[in-house]
Amino acid sequence: MKLNRALGVVALWLISTGISQAQDFGLSFSYFVPRNGYFSTPISPFSSRGLGVDFNRFLAIETGASLYRMSGLNLKDLPFESQKPLVGPNFTLLVPAEFVLGFRGPQAEFEIKAGGFFFYGFAHKITYGNFDEAMRHHQGWMVADGDLAFENGPGFGYHGGAELVVYLTNQFGISLETNYFVGESKFPLTGIYWGGTSEIEQVSIDYADAKIDFTGLEFSVGLIFSSGRGQARPPKRRR
Repeated sequence: MKLNRALGVVALWLISTGISQAQDFGLSFSYFVPRNGYFSTPISPFSSRGLGVDFNRFLAIETGASLYRMSGLNLKDLPFESQKPLVGPNFTLLVPAEFVLGFRGPQAEFEIKAGGFFFYGFAHKITYGNFDEAMRHHQGWMVADGDLAFENGPGFGYHGGAELVVYLTNQFGISLETNYFVGESKFPLTGIYWGGTSEIEQVSIDYADAKIDFTGLEFSVGLIFSSGRGQARPPKRRR
């Protein structure tokens, strides 16, 4: 509970910093498509990305934060595999840190990004419908029903992507960005499952190595409002 509150304070601080200046830089719409999960979106306006420092006209470092409403994420390192999400919905705070290599032309800018990220999910729920289906296949049962408990923890990973900005005027442009995230967080499961075919049996669940699979594609479409086209690089963009 204390960790949840602390992360909430950090998220609100990062987000409020970005919101206070968002009108000067632009607006974008982001989406996240997890592997074997459900299409998810950030919670507007709780997202501020592209905060950073330029080292020179080509190289920069950026960070930020996004609060996602994850519709469904999958688990890995279980005794079985599922093609459907086993956890969700939940809220997930995503904080990336990345190096940016930028190339700028008269009417366009292209950036390559790579780095690591931190994430923390809270208000988790087990997707029992999908978990029951996975257990039926795993155990060879006709019916299955369970009661599970989990331990939640922070997650880490790496990511890479690219962004293309095309300026229609000196102050207005369109941004297209994609990032691919590969991460995980510990999510050990314990509990009991009941099921069977002709007779009902009970099995104990102790999946100590279970992890949330935070792997997927994030893509964004945005509008950029820039007053710095005469500078080495345009001002940092926020969303």
